[in-house]
Amino acid sequence: MHRRTFLRTGSTLTAASLLMPSTALFAATQPKFSLNYAPHPGTFKSKGGEAYLDQVRFAADQGFTAWEDNNIKRQTPEMQEKIGAELARLGMTMGVFVAYGSFDRPTFARKDKATWDEVTRTVSDSVAVAKRIGATWMTVVPGSVDQQHKDDPKWNQFGGPRLAEGYQFANAIELLRRLSAVLEPHKMIMVLEPLNWHANHGGTFLTRSDQAYAICKAVNSPSCKILFDLYHQQITEGNLIPNLDACWDEIAYLQSGDNPGRKEPGTGEINYRNVFQHIYKKGFKGVIGMEHGNAKPGAEGEQAVIDAYRVADAFAR
Repeated sequence: MHRRTFLRTGSTLTAASLLMPSTALFAATQPKFSLNYAPHPGTFKSKGGEAYLDQVRFAADQGFTAWEDNNIKRQTPEMQEKIGAELARLGMTMGVFVAYGSFDRPTFARKDKATWDEVTRTVSDSVAVAKRIGATWMTVVPGSVDQQHKDDPKWNQFGGPRLAEGYQFANAIELLRRLSAVLEPHKMIMVLEPLNWHANHGGTFLTRSDQAYAICKAVNSPSCKILFDLYHQQITEGNLIPNLDACWDEIAYLQSGDNPGRKEPGTGEINYRNVFQHIYKKGFKGVIGMEHGNAKPGAEGEQAVIDAYRVADAFAR
């Protein structure tokens, strides 16, 4: 009997309970969403259970067709293999994990051999992780701007960058080309995520969609693309649909989250039904990572997340 089918007799229930995760026994399969929304560990820990794979199975039962885990590199290789196998069994797509993330150092903007070698090793090591979990995409956060810090002996009240922006831009492109050469043979893609300065990540090098677009065009590699996070870009620049269109050919991955609050669609100012409909009509087949929290705690809050995506999903069956 299929794990998502209701168990109708006591004897069947007893036998099945020996074989199935407890969270799956009473789960009814819901229609699949029109787009590949990807929950993450913890999104459904009350309704799905504390166990990692039970949460994955619960998400699949609710119609989600993808999964995202920024911190999956912290799992053991054995667990990564299990996660990849279960996603494959369920027909779910693995979304991004963080291959390299730097927020407060000018790792890409300033040329430094030791730092660049470290970044290259970290991304190279991420290839094996991606293969174990069946991932195509990995997030790379290219550090901060090369800016004087208040603790620098040469700091003054004007602050300001040590390097002109053009040099920082050129340095980032050089390192990204090096990383692309690592990933291209494996047909893997690092996605660069512009982050907002106002609510979360002040000082990061990459902030705007046009900046990310220019970088990807300059790197000119199928392994260097944009992660367009709708939450971050609503804060930084707004104008979401026109900006999506303007850099569409370099976008490989999307993430969602309403603003203010960074919770599920419908809790803030973004008209996610319109945005998702636009993305659907453009034929997007990739993943939309649900990189946000739940507005309410517990099982009630988790159901509210599911319901919010049903409402926002423009073409849900």
